[in-house]
Amino acid sequence: MPAFVSRITLTFVAVGVLCLYANAPAQEASTKDAQWVSLFDGETLDGWEKVGDKDSVWEVMDGAIRGSGPASMLVTTKGPYRNFRYRAEIKINDGGNSGLYFRTAAKPGFLDGYEAQIDSTHRDPIRTGSLYGFCHVYKQHVKPDTWFIYELEVRDDEWSGRKMTRIKVTIDGNELYEYLDFALTFKEGYFAFQQHDPGSKVDIRKVEVMPLK
Repeated sequence: MPAFVSRITLTFVAVGVLCLYANAPAQEASTKDAQWVSLFDGETLDGWEKVGDKDSVWEVMDGAIRGSGPASMLVTTKGPYRNFRYRAEIKINDGGNSGLYFRTAAKPGFLDGYEAQIDSTHRDPIRTGSLYGFCHVYKQHVKPDTWFIYELEVRDDEWSGRKMTRIKVTIDGNELYEYLDFALTFKEGYFAFQQHDPGSKVDIRKVEVMPLK
């Protein structure tokens, strides 16, 4: 099992990447005949597996997944996925820190896969809407203890003849930016949620994926 690492002390170097903000033109992915598929039944953790500290807690409370306690990950057992739309309704506590991972490993650590940050007021200033280590947002888009909809569109594509992975980040229907990863950092993988530290409590409900061709 990979060791879990505190992200606050990490320094990242982004190589061969481009971040396009929402007012830039973007090629639309075809969703013809595509359907949303639920990954959470609202009652159990069927289809999910905890990876990390044995004392970390993932449970279902009032129709939502709740993560608390020491560092760990809750990863889907379905997959891997490559091109898709993905969305979840999420709430993070005041001072809490979490992450929505995609194209991650089946037994992930904190550095495996892309991470869409979940953080409203944590001491780490990188806020919700960021792709951690790739494209950072420091403005607070979501208040703590408030439900919001996180949506991603991820697909392999080409830009001026160069292969890349296109990642579109949306919060509550507001597209923040589209990130182009020419390094093709993560090829495919699973979905996961992060429990960052004992002071964090993250709630998740209505987790859905739409595979794209």
